[in-house]
Amino acid sequence: MRTRLSVCRRKRRFAGEDAAKAAALAATITLRPYRCDRCFGFHLTGRTRGKRSL
Repeated sequence: MRTRLSVCRRKRRFAGEDAAKAAALAATITLRPYRCDRCFGFHLTGRTRGKRSL
């Protein structure tokens, strides 16, 4: 699924996957990092259905 540009602009961008994983593990809710196809950085998502957890 392609990320909408308006969603990409609202989300925090991480330069690397390691930084995104660290932020996801530090969060109080379950989050998963993914590479954005718009900015080519990493964002976090709460959609974890059918995906591997950290």
